[in-house]
Amino acid sequence: MTTNQIDSAQRAELVGAVKDLLSEHCGEAEVRRIMTTDSGFDPDLWNKLSAQGVAGLIVDAEYGGVGLGAQELEAVAEVTGAALLPAPFLSSAVFATALIQAAGDADDKSRLLPRLADGSAVATVAATGRRGTWSPEDVEVQARPQAHGHLLTGSAHYVLDGQIADIIVVVAKVDGGIGIFEVSPDAAGLIRTAATVFDPTVRLSTFTFSQTPARRIGTAGWSAVDHALSLTVIALAGEQVGGTRRIFDTTVEYLKTRIQFGRPIGSFQALKHMAADLLLEVESATSAAQYAAARFDEDPQTADGAVALAGFACAEAYHTTTMQAIQMHGGIGFTWEHPAHLFLRRARTGRQLFGSSRDHRERYLASKGA
Repeated sequence: MTTNQIDSAQRAELVGAVKDLLSEHCGEAEVRRIMTTDSGFDPDLWNKLSAQGVAGLIVDAEYGGVGLGAQELEAVAEVTGAALLPAPFLSSAVFATALIQAAGDADDKSRLLPRLADGSAVATVAATGRRGTWSPEDVEVQARPQAHGHLLTGSAHYVLDGQIADIIVVVAKVDGGIGIFEVSPDAAGLIRTAATVFDPTVRLSTFTFSQTPARRIGTAGWSAVDHALSLTVIALAGEQVGGTRRIFDTTVEYLKTRIQFGRPIGSFQALKHMAADLLLEVESATSAAQYAAARFDEDPQTADGAVALAGFACAEAYHTTTMQAIQMHGGIGFTWEHPAHLFLRRARTGRQLFGSSRDHRERYLASKGA
């Protein structure tokens, strides 16, 4: 993967353009509309984002992408997280793209990446089993070689945007190791089942394979999956930071304008302390996500600890902030009509997606030799 270098001013310009687009086309009303559709996805919005380079943000320029790094990815993710973007950003623009680039040969990349970069195709990765630990031990799909390709058997769970994917990448056990495979969306023996989700802005599926024909992508194993997962955790952390800051700002504004006993409730000492604690959560999460991205750009091989730290710190900060925000809003915060509930659902989903906080803590300790 070749990364283009841009300065902070260029990064701010990129982020500003994405923010302006989402402000216009992905407000709360639009999010609520999209999440009630069968697909949970607005192709027109995704096309607009793709035209700005979001779908091809980390795709190498030779394959039609922008070719930027983890820091730009994290910065854009903060904006998509603040908007609660219901689109295949993490699944297609990050996880699948990063995995194809890490595992694929030149033919695989030239065949798949241009379609992902321009948004004309959506990809997903089927990588973990029912326990959802996102580890090689938890891979449940088995690949058996045959004369022309492989046959896959088994199941994969928590497949992000699985129902709308045009390109399906599968992680499977093969020859005593791990392989990366491509499966046609209409392949024989493939059953895609939409999962019941807590957050309707994040769609998950279960994939079942029964002697399903597959084509191997490159020769890489789990190291390629691990690389792609790290980038995805950084992007998820960025989204969590964006959501945390957005709901914090919303809450502070409410504290300034809600009058009780003749004065703004934000002047009450107890609420001041709660807001101060939440500001610490916001700033700590921001530092963790941005540090992980910077370390990854510097050297992905030594960024494991920073990525794991972001994985649990940002998830916990988001969950804590949304829970407290609902409490601080009082009765109105408990209604479904208030946006705080949308952020809470996204926060709870993110605590398990691509690894739980406990999993990330264990990886962080392992990186420190503990």
